[in-house]
Amino acid sequence: MTILANILVIFFIVAGLVFLAVAAIGVLRLPDLYTRAHAASKSSTLGVMCILLGVFFHFWLNENHFNPTILLGVLFLFITGPVGAHIMSRSSYIAGVKPWSGTVRDDLKLEIERMKKEQNIK
Repeated sequence: MTILANILVIFFIVAGLVFLAVAAIGVLRLPDLYTRAHAASKSSTLGVMCILLGVFFHFWLNENHFNPTILLGVLFLFITGPVGAHIMSRSSYIAGVKPWSGTVRDDLKLEIERMKKEQNIK
C-alpha cells in the first residue's frame, strides 16, 4: 500500500512540476500580455493544484492525517486563478494594451465599443 501511495504522490507532484514548467515557458515565449496571462493562469493553476493534491495524498495515505483544508485550498485556487487572470486581461484591454499584431480575432472590441457608447465615453 505504501508503494502505491508513494507512486500516487509522486505522480501528482511531477505532473504539477510539468504544468509549472509549461507555464514558465509560456510566459517567456508567448508574444503579448493576453497570451502570457492565458499560459500563466491555466498552467500554473493546474500545476499548483496537482502539487497540493500530491501533498494531500501524502498526508492522508502515508501519515494518516486527513486534512480538508488542502482540498479547500485546491478549490479556492481552481476558482480564483483563472478568474483573476481574466479580470486582469480584460482591464488591460480596456486600458488600451494592444494585442499582438498576429491576433486573428478580437471578440472583445465590439463589446467594449458598445459599452463606451452606452456610457458616452470617447
